Amino acid sequence: MPRSAGATYHGAVLFSERCAGCHTLNSAGTHGSAPNVRTAQANSGPNFNVRCERPVTRVLYAIENGGFSGAYMPQNIVVGQDAIDVAKFVSTYAGSLAPKLTGVTRCQSLPIGTLPTATTQAIASAPAPAATTTTSATAKAGKGGKAGKAGKKSAGKGGKAGKKSAGTKSKP
Repeated sequence: MPRSAGATYHGAVLFSERCAGCHTLNSAGTHGSAPNVRTAQANSGPNFNVRCERPVTRVLYAIENGGFSGAYMPQNIVVGQDAIDVAKFVSTYAGSLAPKLTGVTRCQSLPIGTLPTATTQAIASAPAPAATTTTSATAKAGKGGKAGKAGKKSAGKGGKAGKKSAGTKSKP
C-alpha cells in the first residue's frame, strides 16, 4: 500500500498494527487467520482475503461492537477517524481472493457504500430533548381514559362475546 493513498494507507497501517494477530489480509501484509480450519483456534479471525466485507457500515459496526458475536474481538480497537479509515480500507480490499461462484456477485463488484457524515453522527448521538406533557387521546387512554377502559373491558375482562366463545363447547 503506497503512502500516497492517504487515509487508505493509514487504515492499512492501523489494521496491520491492531488486527494482524487474528485476521489475514494481503493488502495489509497480515496473516492472522488459521491457514487450515482444522488447526484454527477460537480467536482466529476471518480471512479477509476471501471474505467480502461490504458495505463499509458493516465493517464499522464490527469495529465498534467487537465483531458480530462479541466473543473475542475487543470493542473499539480503533475509534473515531481511525476506525473510519480501517473500515474503508477493509471494505475496499476484503474479498479480493474469493473464489468465483456461479450466481454470486463478486465482492469487488458490490458497492462499498458510504458512512454518515460527522454532522449526522453528532445529531444521532445527541441527547434526546426533555419529555413534554401531552394531552392526546393516546396519552389519556394510557392513563385510564375512555379508550383505556374500553380496551380493558373487552380484552382484560372478556366482554360478552369473549365469554361466550371462550366458555362454550360445541355439542356433537
